[in-house]
Amino acid sequence: MSTSTSGRPLPVLVAGGGIGGVAASLALARQGHSVTVLEQAPQLGEIGAGIQLGPNAFAAFDALGIGELARSRAVYTDEMVMHDALDERLVGRIPTDGHFRARFGNPYAVIHRADIHTSLLEGARALGNIETLTGTRIERIEQDGDTVTAYDQHGRAHVGQALIGADGVKSVVRQQYVGDAARVSGHVVYRAVVEKDDFPEDLRWNAASIWVGPNYHLVHYPLRGGEQYNVVVTFHSRDSEQWGVREGSREEVQSYYRDCCPRARQLIDLPQSWKRWATADREPIGQWSFGRATLLGDAAHPTLQYLAQGACMALEDAVTLGEALKRCGGEWPRALQLYERSRIARTARVVLSAREMGRIFHASGVQRLVRNELWKGRSPERFYDAMEWLYGWTADSCLAQD
Repeated sequence: MSTSTSGRPLPVLVAGGGIGGVAASLALARQGHSVTVLEQAPQLGEIGAGIQLGPNAFAAFDALGIGELARSRAVYTDEMVMHDALDERLVGRIPTDGHFRARFGNPYAVIHRADIHTSLLEGARALGNIETLTGTRIERIEQDGDTVTAYDQHGRAHVGQALIGADGVKSVVRQQYVGDAARVSGHVVYRAVVEKDDFPEDLRWNAASIWVGPNYHLVHYPLRGGEQYNVVVTFHSRDSEQWGVREGSREEVQSYYRDCCPRARQLIDLPQSWKRWATADREPIGQWSFGRATLLGDAAHPTLQYLAQGACMALEDAVTLGEALKRCGGEWPRALQLYERSRIARTARVVLSAREMGRIFHASGVQRLVRNELWKGRSPERFYDAMEWLYGWTADSCLAQD
């Protein structure tokens, strides 16, 4: 183990203090490592609105020791439901009741991103061996075999025994070691949170609900005990897009939904303000560990939102990283190779499957009719069988076999 001049073990450096970064810090701190989180924002926090959590996310929460904290802040849905946005026809319904929980060992839920982040932070702070440096953007990394040095925008050197690049979709760590380009999807996402009293009564379902249309869809579900509702609209942009976030325009959203049925279309008239995301992913890669540095979460495998698995994958990454380090007795290069080997195929499958799911959601013409017919009358068990590969993940079996 690398040590400082004082003889104490060097910390593990974690670039990024979002969900993935804090989850990784928690996984490492639970094994006794000191962790230094380097976060470029002036304070820790999560932007965005609600996200969906599959059973695999709750398996990860339990492995990180914050299962009850996260569960206390989640809203448990009765079902996932899909409607055709042109004619209101029910396309598919997947119950997330007791049978679902029995099958996968955990619930399906929705939650505000900030509530996940808060739960992870509370778990991390309870351990006391995690230091956070905000306003610190990593610009360059050097390695000498036994240590990693990260240099920030002020020229300060941060020395650690390893570096976890959890610095998001525009990762500086990935840029240095991989240098690949983002794949801009052309899909634009608008997100907003609406108070319950302003949300249509006829859509106040305890469900993760999606309305699918030609080159667009709408999502809504309850948050924070049903006192708020998350509203997400996605469409194929008619303009050339650049990956990023900015304020949105109600007029732009409305222009893409002219053929949408009135019941679903009322959703886009609700928010007073929107955040606009131009989305992108990256092609899956076969290596994301380099000596004592590795990637995690969106830095490793940014994905489109169509499987609702971005945060879930980051949580799985964190648990797997911790388990790999435990199995390898703290030998970082070997542990990072095992971590990578355990995650690459699974996360690549999520990235590629999310692209395909987006195509299915946004089908038009005859393809739309085929989609609706494909899922018509499908039993819950058939849906569960199709989801087993995704939702059946556990911490006990997360490592690849040697």
